[in-house]
Amino acid sequence: MSYLLDANVFIQAKNLHYGLDFCPAFWQWLIDNNASGQVLSIDKISDEIAAGTDELTDWAKQHGKELFRATDAAAAAQFGRVSAWVTGQRYEAAAINTFLQVADFYLVAHALAGGHIVVTHEVPANSTKRIKIPNICAGLNLRFMTPYEMLRIEKARFVLGAKA
Repeated sequence: MSYLLDANVFIQAKNLHYGLDFCPAFWQWLIDNNASGQVLSIDKISDEIAAGTDELTDWAKQHGKELFRATDAAAAAQFGRVSAWVTGQRYEAAAINTFLQVADFYLVAHALAGGHIVVTHEVPANSTKRIKIPNICAGLNLRFMTPYEMLRIEKARFVLGAKA
C-alpha cells in the first residue's frame, strides 16, 4: 500500500500539528517511508510548496528529488480518464477549467496510474463551483483518507526525546 500526499498535508502539518521546529519526527517519518516507497507526492505539489518562502519550502527542496515524482507516461495516460469523469459531472465550466490546470488533476492521475491511496485534508462537498479530491476519488473508485488515518494505519509513533 502506498500513499500519495496532497499539498495540504504538508502545509497544514507545518502550520498546525507537526511544525518542523517542534515535531521533526513527523518529517523524518515521511522521509523514511518515502525511502521504502510507501509515501510519495508529485512534482506539481512540490511546485505549490516551492511558491512559499518558509521552512517548508526549504525542506521540500532538500527532499524533493526523492519525495516528489515527475509525471511519467503511466500518469499521463490517465489524464483522459480523469478529465472525462470531471466533464461528465455537473460542475460549472470555471470549476472544470480550474481543476484541469491545478495539481489535484495530476495527483488523481498519478493515483490511478500507481494504485496509490490519496491522502488529503479535503472533505467531499456537493458544490458545483469547486472539484474536491474526495469527490473525484469516489467517482473513480480511488481510495482516499486523511493524514491521521494514514498515520494510524501505519502505526506511526512520534515519541518525545531528550531536549536538545
